[in-house]
Amino acid sequence: MQKTIQFLLPLCLLALQSVPAFAADENKTRAQKADETFKRLFAAQRQADPTDPELMQILQEFIFGEVFYIGDLDDKTRELITVVSLASIQTLPQLKAHINAALNVGNTPLAVREALYLCAPFIGFPRTLNAIAVFNEVAKERGIPLPLKDQGTVSDQTRYAKGLEIQTPLYGDEVKTAMAALPAPYAEKVPYILTSFAFGDFYTRKGLSEKEKELLVLVILAAGGADKQLSAHIIGNFKAGNSKETLLAAMVQAMPYIGMPNALTAINLIKNADAANYKPIYD
Repeated sequence: MQKTIQFLLPLCLLALQSVPAFAADENKTRAQKADETFKRLFAAQRQADPTDPELMQILQEFIFGEVFYIGDLDDKTRELITVVSLASIQTLPQLKAHINAALNVGNTPLAVREALYLCAPFIGFPRTLNAIAVFNEVAKERGIPLPLKDQGTVSDQTRYAKGLEIQTPLYGDEVKTAMAALPAPYAEKVPYILTSFAFGDFYTRKGLSEKEKELLVLVILAAGGADKQLSAHIIGNFKAGNSKETLLAAMVQAMPYIGMPNALTAINLIKNADAANYKPIYD
């Protein structure tokens, strides 16, 4: 693990040279920036932790005084990235705080819920249900009526075809080709499940744009260490209209939550990906 980090860290630093760090408030200290960000997110003043003040100071000044100033992402996007990161790794106490923060900075309840629903194909239903339970707890505390409005757009008869309409422009038939060597019935069923379930049941839902969904899915995959799927979804992000700089900023935003090894693996793959040859299909 240590050798991996030592190898990837220089690549990470090279990749981030193109990302504008601390674009605003350059004369302010990290502590001052952290104070401002913390108040914006949590509607409260930062306080010294009574038991672990040093660790919390490092954490808060790194996340809120440094990471939040790297890359061109708004607070709404940063908090959705944080929410799916925390849902993926099942840190539920922190998830509750950041669901509140996501709402505080202007995300609608529907957008936050849809970001959590989007996790299901990638982290499984049990962990997604845990995250939704936290969202529902926050909604009740904030007086948000439940259930929220339905956002599904497909029926049992149309979910496969509608999923394929989204999947094909982004990924072609690479999964079907890759699974062709499986024995029957799996050569047919596995690609069918991916198209009808991941794309048909979830990508077709309203509440988030295709660009937002692809960006969040990349974060979810990075959080889960799904290295083999990352490369395909990096290209999917380019096709959905996200730039290489946006993907790098998203991985830096996720880094404090998903850990350096997972984030640096994604950053290295993004750095080496060819964004120039992929025309956005949703812009």
